[in-house]
Amino acid sequence: MFSTVMSGAVHGITPYLMQVEVDTADGLPHFTMVGFMSGEVREASERVQVALKNAGFKLPPLSITVNLSPAVIQKRRIAVDLPVAIGILLSLGIVSENALRKTMVIGELGLNGEVKAVRGILPMVAHAAQHGYHTCLLPAANAEEGAVIRGVKIVGVRSLQEAVLWLQSPEEERDRLIPPTQVDVDALFRSTVVDQQEDFAEINGQSAVKRAVEVAAAGFHHILLVGPPGSGKSMIAKRIPGILPPLSEEEALEVSTIYSVAGMLPKGQALITARPFMSPHHSITEPALAGGGNTPRPGVISLAHRGVLFLDEMAEFDRRTLDLLRQPLEDHVVHIARSGGSFSYPADCLLVGAMNPCKCGYYPDLNRCRCTETEISRYLAHISGPILDRIDICVEAPHIDVEDLTHTGANETSAVIRERVLRAVEIQRKRFAGSGIRFNAQMNPAQIRTYCALGMKEERLMAQIFHSMGLSARAYHKILRVARTIADLDGARDIRVGHLTEAACYRMTDTKYWDKTRD
Repeated sequence: MFSTVMSGAVHGITPYLMQVEVDTADGLPHFTMVGFMSGEVREASERVQVALKNAGFKLPPLSITVNLSPAVIQKRRIAVDLPVAIGILLSLGIVSENALRKTMVIGELGLNGEVKAVRGILPMVAHAAQHGYHTCLLPAANAEEGAVIRGVKIVGVRSLQEAVLWLQSPEEERDRLIPPTQVDVDALFRSTVVDQQEDFAEINGQSAVKRAVEVAAAGFHHILLVGPPGSGKSMIAKRIPGILPPLSEEEALEVSTIYSVAGMLPKGQALITARPFMSPHHSITEPALAGGGNTPRPGVISLAHRGVLFLDEMAEFDRRTLDLLRQPLEDHVVHIARSGGSFSYPADCLLVGAMNPCKCGYYPDLNRCRCTETEISRYLAHISGPILDRIDICVEAPHIDVEDLTHTGANETSAVIRERVLRAVEIQRKRFAGSGIRFNAQMNPAQIRTYCALGMKEERLMAQIFHSMGLSARAYHKILRVARTIADLDGARDIRVGHLTEAACYRMTDTKYWDKTRD
């Protein structure tokens, strides 16, 4: 007898519906699985047979054939055990076809019939909802994750026996047997608390750096902090999440989808509602940073999506590794091509870099720096010109004076800075409503012409800046984007000379340190 059970899978990070077709017939007993799958997926046949036996379902000697459709997509690292087992029981008449109407089944089985958690539940349930499926039968460990998708009934089961019992029960008794899992998404956002354990109030001095960080947070501009050891670069960078605007529900679903596919969704947390903060070590490999591997997975830059990617000691990273960031920083997406297909992962993050100006850390203080000019150039060249060109703001963190360390007055708290950032973000939200972008840093040239129009005085100043600093077209547009954010922080409708001047001062990558190392 032939039966079909609807399941789901993900290809990279893209979900798709997968039909599990089962045919049972008299003949020489065997279990065959087809449908362009890898060896680990084909192993499901052994687990299913043993799990059915241990769950109390004795299979008669049959020829069992399972097909996973569509066959054009290679099935790797997916869980098909539970839908295959239920498909077999459906073909044997143990479960009725009506019981699975508009129902998606996902789960992995243990040999004892236990239903185990799987990766990628969130995008699969969302995809099922978009295609009219009103019920999802999931592992109990994944039930809350699936329940954040509105309009879908989530049934979490712990064992194959429990799943079959639920399917065999009359529809009016099912909710009493296994209450549907429910999650109050609005309450999750209301309960999100901004981590204020690390507060800007704890940082004395470095007012120029803190101002630059505020501009970066308000417009989501990439920023690089350059200064000697102990100047507070890392301290300031680690406090940036505390002044960023909160995630919207749409952004939270995007972030949670990535973590769900990567199998990194925190246990007991149905939805990630705080912006991620990723800080990889400088020895990180290229696939770990950008994503990939034999079985492609999201890299650190994708795990930082909608959050902060902090590269401490940025010049210590391998240059080839850093250059992998060129395309993601520009297009906000990572494209990976492998023999199993092409994969795309979102990568719209705020890049925050911190570095010393030379190997010893004290250049251009020639009284303390002992590096040769060649050594300095070689050290700075770890960060290529194209990467520098994609960084909107570069600011120097000078050596801290003793007066700053002994300062006893009150500093601005993260909460105060965050209020200014939120006001600027609200201006941008209204400005870009319906355009698909959220921050000034994401403006394309056409939008720059519309929202960064300059007066005659400002145009003359920009022409002087362009020629005197030898700017590229990308750097020219970045100054305008940053100036637009500075104006928003001031509550100004138009960009003024002061806004442009401050934005131009943040182009330190075009002068001073890198003037001899440009590509």
